[in-house]
Amino acid sequence: MADDLSLNPSRDDFSALLDESFGGRDIMEGQVVRGTVVGIEKDFAIIDVGLKTEGRVALKEFSQPGEDKPALKTGDTVEVFLERVENALGEAVISREKARREEAWTRLEAVYERNEPVMGVIVGRVKGGFTVDLGGASAFLPGSQVDIRPVRDVGPLMGREQPFAILKMDRPRGNIVVSRRAILEEARAEQRTELVSQLQEGEVREGVVKNITDYGAFVDLGGIDGLLHVTDMSWKRVNHPSQVLAVGDTVKVQIVKINPETQRISLGMKQLQSDPWDGVEAKYPVGAKFTGRITNITDYGAFVELEPGVEGLVHVSEMSWTKKNVHPGKIVSTSQEVEVVVLDVDPSKRRVSLGLKQAMANPWEAFLEAHPIGSTVEGEVKNATEFGLFIGLDNDIDGMVHLSDLDWAVSGEEAMARYNKGDVVKARVLDVDVEKERISLGIKQLAGDPMQGDSFRKGQTVTCTVTEVTSGGIEVKFGEDDAPMTAFIRKSDLSRDRADQRPERFAVGDRVDAQITNVDKAARRVSLSIKALEMAEEKEAIEQFGSSDSGASLGDILGAALREKAQKE
Repeated sequence: MADDLSLNPSRDDFSALLDESFGGRDIMEGQVVRGTVVGIEKDFAIIDVGLKTEGRVALKEFSQPGEDKPALKTGDTVEVFLERVENALGEAVISREKARREEAWTRLEAVYERNEPVMGVIVGRVKGGFTVDLGGASAFLPGSQVDIRPVRDVGPLMGREQPFAILKMDRPRGNIVVSRRAILEEARAEQRTELVSQLQEGEVREGVVKNITDYGAFVDLGGIDGLLHVTDMSWKRVNHPSQVLAVGDTVKVQIVKINPETQRISLGMKQLQSDPWDGVEAKYPVGAKFTGRITNITDYGAFVELEPGVEGLVHVSEMSWTKKNVHPGKIVSTSQEVEVVVLDVDPSKRRVSLGLKQAMANPWEAFLEAHPIGSTVEGEVKNATEFGLFIGLDNDIDGMVHLSDLDWAVSGEEAMARYNKGDVVKARVLDVDVEKERISLGIKQLAGDPMQGDSFRKGQTVTCTVTEVTSGGIEVKFGEDDAPMTAFIRKSDLSRDRADQRPERFAVGDRVDAQITNVDKAARRVSLSIKALEMAEEKEAIEQFGSSDSGASLGDILGAALREKAQKE
């Protein structure tokens, strides 16, 4: 029957033979197929992939990493990638490298889905990272994913098989991104968790300083790092960790705190030393004086080290008796030795309040001792304000002369006009308030109060000097030259005779006699009258030399009185 078909094939038989020979052709192209090595010519291997066709593959595609020549021989069965069944030369287009790549992609996709690591080798350097061979598939390793910390020399890592984590896969584009850092971090996290479980708070361990920052140092406790904060290095002030430690130092530390969630470990060195604040109240009683060193200066004061680990604050208000609103840096300097007085101690808050000025003599107490109330002082006018003068005194302190204490006779504003900044004046000490740091002075008190005592009495005759002439009368002064009194004699009191009641009769500087008609000590006012004096003299003359009824004229009486007065003078 078969011979009949071969000798006389029908159209259907020929179609069946073609289907048998080329069946599955479309399915096999673009896939990995198994082939047999039928020959080796120079650098190529001839492989029969079936379908009555053969293809050539370069021998180097069969080489493994680090292998110069593949151990391939005739008869071996290999897997290759069939790109085309037949090219222009009638040969199959096949590739061993693409077959390996397809195998690798299939394998890696399964690994990626299971979120498992994959073994690979770093084979080259590219822009931004490195190329990794994952057993036939090429992947990209970014530079930031090589290690946990930046790596300067990647040479020791290249050519060595090691695990990687697949971060991203895109088969259509042929892109794979891997990370070595993720593997290291996972291993480190497992190791850290195990080490943290072995540590206990309060435990003392030895470690090596790995890194120093501005806020502290990282100490390796044997596979796990802990932070030694700058405030836990010593009881005394440490401005920078490098003052105490250096990278590579072996230190003994105490585990202060372990955070189980973040697995952060806080370490301490000062906890292994005795606390200098124990019994601080007994060592530094309030009111006692000590010598310390300035360690830090701020806008609000200065810190003074009384002993290593114990510092007190001198507030800016306690730095000087006289220098107010001045930056502490203008009063003291860093590392300066100073004497201070303990003002307050709070062990619970670890605070000691100190006073710098209390260690010096109080200038107000010293002033009161040197210049008791009632004594006279001399100083320069520092400032003139609307309420008085400030006079500079000893030890950089000031005293104030109020407006009302400038002059007995004139107003404060008028008296103020007589003084200028820089004038040297004398004044009397009226009061010293040590607590409020105030000194009250008086200038007018140097001459005494003319209104005190019986210096001026009603009916008394005084000699006055005309200081001003107005249409309503004359202004005069009388009394002592250093503390004169002033008064105004009205026009109607200028003379007994109406015709002589003219102010223009007088000139500035004229001396006239007048009688005191009233004394008001509360208002510090004395009333004078020339008219009253003339009437008093007339009455006295009449009583002494007779009345006009006895036959003597008023002119005769006054003439006799004037002659007697002249003889007495």
